[in-house]
Amino acid sequence: MLTSMTLAGVILATSVASSVLALLIAAIAQGRRDTRPRLPEMPAGMEPAIFLFEDRMLVDATPSALRLLGPGSNGEWSRLESYLGQNFPGATAGLGNLSSLGQIELSGGPDGTLRLRAELLSGMARITIADPAAEGQGVIVDGLSQRAQDDELRQLRAITAEAPILIWRQRPDGCIEWANSAYLATVSQRRGVPVHELGWPIEALLEAPDGLLPSTSRVAMPSLDGRGQSWFELTSRPMGGGTAHFATPIDATVKAEASLKEFIQTLGKTFAHLTVGLAIFDRQRQLALFNPALLDLTGLDPQFLIGRPTLFTVLDRLREMRMIPEPKDYRGWRQQMADLERAAAAGFHQETWSLPTGQTYRVTGRPHPDGAVAFLFEDISAEVSLTRRFRAEIEMGQEITDQIAEAIAVFSPAGLLLRANAAYTRLWGVDPGASLGNVTIRDCVRHWQAMTRADPLWTEVRDFVLTLGPRNGWSAKAAFKDGRMLGCRLVPMSGGATLVGFADPADAAETRRPLKVRRASLLAQQDETEDA
Repeated sequence: MLTSMTLAGVILATSVASSVLALLIAAIAQGRRDTRPRLPEMPAGMEPAIFLFEDRMLVDATPSALRLLGPGSNGEWSRLESYLGQNFPGATAGLGNLSSLGQIELSGGPDGTLRLRAELLSGMARITIADPAAEGQGVIVDGLSQRAQDDELRQLRAITAEAPILIWRQRPDGCIEWANSAYLATVSQRRGVPVHELGWPIEALLEAPDGLLPSTSRVAMPSLDGRGQSWFELTSRPMGGGTAHFATPIDATVKAEASLKEFIQTLGKTFAHLTVGLAIFDRQRQLALFNPALLDLTGLDPQFLIGRPTLFTVLDRLREMRMIPEPKDYRGWRQQMADLERAAAAGFHQETWSLPTGQTYRVTGRPHPDGAVAFLFEDISAEVSLTRRFRAEIEMGQEITDQIAEAIAVFSPAGLLLRANAAYTRLWGVDPGASLGNVTIRDCVRHWQAMTRADPLWTEVRDFVLTLGPRNGWSAKAAFKDGRMLGCRLVPMSGGATLVGFADPADAAETRRPLKVRRASLLAQQDETEDA
């Protein structure tokens, strides 16, 4: 019994001793390994970006890989494909054939230093993106600076995402390597697929014209239905070995310009039927619009006017064609034309040009908005000729009445003195034509009463002149204060006018009626007029 217990104790002691010896040996070996030099652990953010996808679903990824996809990302395959399409030409096609190729390696990035390695492991795609030039070259950045850079990056991304204009960057070979949200949304709309399903590279929506950079041009994008187009103002700038493009929608501007052009064409068609010549000059005093009547009136060459000459160039040409009344000296003529332009720009201005050809033009200048000025050329030769003929006839009639010995005065229905002959001026010692104001029957009656004896005749004369409706003429006598007798006759005329004549009393003696009879006749005539 003792022998068995002793044997068990020996075995237990041997096991414990063996365990302790093994632990001592392991500790010594570990101590020797720690004495050898080893690489420092890679700081966070220095490791390569590694993705592990299974059927386009993210299984695992390093922190730097997740940061590469941007904030708010859940590991979408579309975001990775977008990034690879922008930085690695041919990456989209290579990943599509990864199952058959098994492994692909590509170089990319702005300077070609990035490396892409994709391999198929146990049915999963392992994608590694690294920058060999930065390996082992860690830079220590304080937390505040890193946070400021991250905040600025988020702001810039938010700005480009919300920008209402299309922004994209192209490589020298024409391939698009980056585009903002508005551009991607437009591509998605035209393709009819969601944004996250867009494959890279994406197509160019607008073609920038060839030329030196930077440049600004106007380009159009056909609509989806092919019935119209959208207009953009495209600004191109060189950037990072490629070209950055900024397309601002200008559909409203183009539509406004088209409406303005159509409006001007409508005005042109309207003005084309006018007989008045029209010439509109803009604020630089260049011809902006004219109508065919201007050609007919001035004889100017259409090609000359289409060239948009200035106002003074047009006036010089008219002067050469003797279509402008020209003073003796050229300096005086230039001053006259300058005064015409200033007066027209300041407000309504009108001149009459009597040409050497015998024609007479009325030239009217009017200011227009935005500093423009319009000139109207109207041929008034017929009107002037008719006015001159009427004036000559009036003067002829005045000369005829001046040759009559009887003093005559003609009054309008309102009692205004229209005409008096020379005999009237000699008889009463007053010239109505010399008065600056209107002479009425009341003024004449007061003058007649002042030169004659008191007589109710003048009141009757005044009432007869101011009476409307049918009337019968009559005559009477009056006496000057010196005793001379004067015959007076009243004759109704067409249009309600009245002729009052003064002559020798013998001519009016037989037709004078008693005062009561004349007044009764006037009252009867007024009653008949009211009844009618």
